[in-house]
Amino acid sequence: MKPSRGEAQQRVLAALKQPRMKVLWPLAVVLVGGLFVYNACSVYVRPYQLGVKQVVLGGEKGIRDKVYGPGLHWVTPGAERMHLFPSDLQVLDMVDNPAEVAEGADHRVVRAIKIQTSGGYTVSADVTVLYRLEDPYKIMTQIGPGQLYEDSAVIPRAEQVLRRTLGQLDSDDFYKGDLRDKAMAEAQKLLTAELEPRGIHVTHVLLRQYRYDTRYQQAIEQRKIQDQTVFKNQAEAAAAQAEAEKNRIIAEGQATVQVELSRGDAEVAKLRSAAELYRRTQAAQGDLVVKLARAKGIELENAALRGAGSENMVGLKMADVLGGTRIIVVPTDGEGGVNPLDLNAALRRFDVKGQ
Repeated sequence: MKPSRGEAQQRVLAALKQPRMKVLWPLAVVLVGGLFVYNACSVYVRPYQLGVKQVVLGGEKGIRDKVYGPGLHWVTPGAERMHLFPSDLQVLDMVDNPAEVAEGADHRVVRAIKIQTSGGYTVSADVTVLYRLEDPYKIMTQIGPGQLYEDSAVIPRAEQVLRRTLGQLDSDDFYKGDLRDKAMAEAQKLLTAELEPRGIHVTHVLLRQYRYDTRYQQAIEQRKIQDQTVFKNQAEAAAAQAEAEKNRIIAEGQATVQVELSRGDAEVAKLRSAAELYRRTQAAQGDLVVKLARAKGIELENAALRGAGSENMVGLKMADVLGGTRIIVVPTDGEGGVNPLDLNAALRRFDVKGQ
């Protein structure tokens, strides 16, 4: 059976009246008081945080210019308040698609910015702004505590600057990387100039993705296809012209080669003709010399035959002529006698003198 409520209270009071509990009571009061004072009179600034103290009571109300780093700092309960700001890199994502944001990310995410281009078309741009809170005192005095630096400074100023810089681009300029990069660099420069005096340093402004409305996107894609077709036809025409020029150069080269070969053949034929003419000339001159020598020899022989002792030479020639003939016996005396040794008689018989 459960004890009644009154019985339970009496048991608790009886336990508290014991001597041992009388000693623990003061210790418990001191411990609880210490924890209360600790929580009420101190503030712990975590790593990657900075603190700025504000005096809310007393004659010196206002924001202190001292910036407190990580650690435990004294705060007068009810009279002072510590405002904390992050000191690490801050990220502002302007996107429409949640898949573009990393899972578990704890940074600020807002809707993608809408850009009105110089041509009157709307472009949705996914932009990421990276920045640091470098001077919490300026942020506290010029913007305010908490997340006001995002809602009152970074987000509205980034949207305004991006609409101004990206709005100067034409619809086609978004496809040109150099123009996009130039516009984003200008946006970072302008945003830094506006936020730096307030203690916020912008490190990067990144254009991650851009989208036209569906109808204009299709029109652009169709026009790009047409442009690419024109470029393709121009490239093919240029290639055909280059091919024709190549063929012309090859034909000219081959014709030049044939001309040079024909010229070489003609030169070879000319050299061969000159060599043949020289050979024939030299051969004719040699034949002439030989014939002249032979004629000279015949002339000398004739002269020798007409001179003294020519009968003896004739006899020797006749002996050569008669060489190898059959020997017959003929009378050597008398009127019909033939004496082969009598050359004078032989000459008379053949009437050599008469010739």
